[in-house]
Amino acid sequence: MLKDYPIKQLIQPLLEWYPSHARVLPWREDASPYRVWVSEIMLQQTRVEAVKPYFERFLKALPDIASLAQCEEERLLKLWEGLGYYNRVRNMQSAARTVMEEYGGKLPADYELLLTLKGIGNYTAGAIASIAYGIPVPAVDGNVLRILMRVCEDDSDIGRQSVKTEAERLLLPVIPKDHAGMLTQAMMELGATVCVPNGEPKCGECPWKAFCRAYAHKSYHSLPYKSRQKPRKIEEKTVLVIRDGEKVLLHRRPRKGLLAGMYEFPNLEGHLSREEVARYVESLELLALKIEPLEEAKHIFSHIEWQMTGYMVRVAQLDEPVLQKEGYVFAESHVSEEKYAIPSAFARYTKYMDIHLGIHKNQK
Repeated sequence: MLKDYPIKQLIQPLLEWYPSHARVLPWREDASPYRVWVSEIMLQQTRVEAVKPYFERFLKALPDIASLAQCEEERLLKLWEGLGYYNRVRNMQSAARTVMEEYGGKLPADYELLLTLKGIGNYTAGAIASIAYGIPVPAVDGNVLRILMRVCEDDSDIGRQSVKTEAERLLLPVIPKDHAGMLTQAMMELGATVCVPNGEPKCGECPWKAFCRAYAHKSYHSLPYKSRQKPRKIEEKTVLVIRDGEKVLLHRRPRKGLLAGMYEFPNLEGHLSREEVARYVESLELLALKIEPLEEAKHIFSHIEWQMTGYMVRVAQLDEPVLQKEGYVFAESHVSEEKYAIPSAFARYTKYMDIHLGIHKNQK
């Protein structure tokens, strides 16, 4: 069990292992507080290789906290497009504005103060404090919990906050004051490259092999344990790509709720027939010339799954009455690609307006 395990014995072997096994990552080359912060928010539920180009693009456009604080929202969301979880970047901007107003534009070198900033929880505060400032505090995320629960052979439910809190409490006194940042990154690296979440862990390469109870008992496949979540709510959608030549009709979602403020293709509840789609298009004061079915698609959010079907709707020339409808915009493809952030939920259908989302727009 975690609480009975001599965690201190793990520290030195890990610190000796890390320098020769650390990957070269753009946020490690210059571990400034801002760069660490941006990278850690981007890396939440996103693979490292996927994050790299987004990180570099974001930092090129917004190189410091001041530029993040001042960025216009549509541009901010466009820079984040493809990463999902858009509230994270909104929270970052809110925190950046607080930092500009209260801390002179510099992230505070204080774990407790970092926790007061919007969108920064225990893990992110611990990562910034330890990696950027060398403060000996733990940064416990899913990767770190996994390697700890395996080495200790602890089958406690990692979905419970109390388990994470206990891990933080036990790590705190063993963090070396002169290598706090290295330890944080070494634990991340071990979980990402050796004690991996999917597939066979690379136990032969692990600096903890001699101390690992899960390795000794071959129980690593069942660890860590996490209780099953409630099944996702299924929502059926009909997505409409409404085109007039080079222009496509987009709709801005409400300012609150799922995908708040993002641009989307008009979509309706349920899987609708051609006739139902024709009636909807008519309600927009558009003349449908051709309605063609598109492929089905699926997108999974944290607690909701969208099961989508689509139609390409060719319409006669778009007229002024529709342009006045609140929340709608007619955008040429190249303008949309540069200006309007479309959630990755609709990625299957953006090819019908000849664009790519996020960083992939440069790969056409």
